[in-house]
Amino acid sequence: MATRGFFGKRPTDEVGERLPPGQYLTDDFPVLSAGPTPRVALDGWRFTVKDGVRPVASWSWEAFNQLPKTKLTRDIHCVTKWSKFNTAWSGVTIDDILAEAGVAAPSEFTLAHSYDGYSTNVPTEDLINGKAMIATHFEGQPISPDHGGPARLLVPHLYFWKSAKWVNGLQFTSRDEAGFWELRGYHMRGDPWREQRFTGD
Repeated sequence: MATRGFFGKRPTDEVGERLPPGQYLTDDFPVLSAGPTPRVALDGWRFTVKDGVRPVASWSWEAFNQLPKTKLTRDIHCVTKWSKFNTAWSGVTIDDILAEAGVAAPSEFTLAHSYDGYSTNVPTEDLINGKAMIATHFEGQPISPDHGGPARLLVPHLYFWKSAKWVNGLQFTSRDEAGFWELRGYHMRGDPWREQRFTGD
């Protein structure tokens, strides 16, 4: 699939097997955001799961941190073409969040919402069965605000714009609703191994 509007280095033989097409490896962790970095106070932080417009469960920061914690080490891939290997995260899997809420995933489609008004759609099947979490720590430290702290969605097998920073909720929807970048032409799923960067890729 052709790549439009992106550039980068050619992957080396040693890392090429782990690099999706069109990506290059970096040791940095670039900061890319759609807008200014919000400062989210922990005493006012809430995370809410909704079925449509109906809230089904909500947690304060203190209550959320009482949920079972899971560690994941994964490669991550940004649509701007950088990839970073072996990133270590800790947080609460979506499976454990749904179990604590006492619900099964009620629909095939999900919107993640953030404190800055950002949203992104993720197929529900990409969130469950251990594939995704609400991450609160990166490399053993609380996630910095620039990287989405205090909590961000982590869906490491999709392009990183799907891993919404400053997340404050998941909303299950009856149809696949486009989020911030998807409304501006980005792909509705964003699989890096299929170079699903833009609508039509």
